[in-house]
Amino acid sequence: MASPTSLKLDDELKGRVQQLAEVRRRSSHWIMREAIAQYVEREEKREALRQQTLNAWDEFQVSGLHVTGDEVENWLSTWGTDDELPTPECHK
Repeated sequence: MASPTSLKLDDELKGRVQQLAEVRRRSSHWIMREAIAQYVEREEKREALRQQTLNAWDEFQVSGLHVTGDEVENWLSTWGTDDELPTPECHK
């Protein structure tokens, strides 16, 4: 269920939203909702990636297991070739 929310925009931004709405044949309301939805989705993905990164770092701190950048680059350089290497194994 949608509920009303007020939003204060400076005149310049409000004008830009209105101009875009006219060009896109949408309402200013639609443009703002779409912008907020896209922003929230992008930031949720960014936060999930940040959490995954922190979890991976914590796991590395405990286990010490890793793969070097050179090992990854060597592996990736073989992708799509007849001599494609298997995924490098983690080591200490």
